[in-house]
Amino acid sequence: MSKKLKVEDKRVLDELLEMADALDDHGLLTKYDLAKMKALCLEKPPVFTPRKVTSIRTRQARMSQSIFASLLNVSVSTVQKWESPASGKHPSGAAAKLLQVIEVKGIQALIV
Repeated sequence: MSKKLKVEDKRVLDELLEMADALDDHGLLTKYDLAKMKALCLEKPPVFTPRKVTSIRTRQARMSQSIFASLLNVSVSTVQKWESPASGKHPSGAAAKLLQVIEVKGIQALIV
């Protein structure tokens, strides 16, 4: 999937997700298939700049680097690299998705 979706493509993907949710509501789709459908249809997480990572950690999560790293299941060194402009490292994969969830829904969405 390209980084920027056309309006028509976004509309079709939104409709597919709506249908998948409806099928799930009626017990016609397994949780695994629903998760797979969402992973395929949802846009990829944005690139998180060092400033953005620091802001999410300090302002939204209000955590130290150590606790934040533990929550994301990465090393403290990794968080330090993400927050350092000189490193050129950015969160990717599951870590980027978790940061996106925190940014949109708040830290409470991850703390069970």
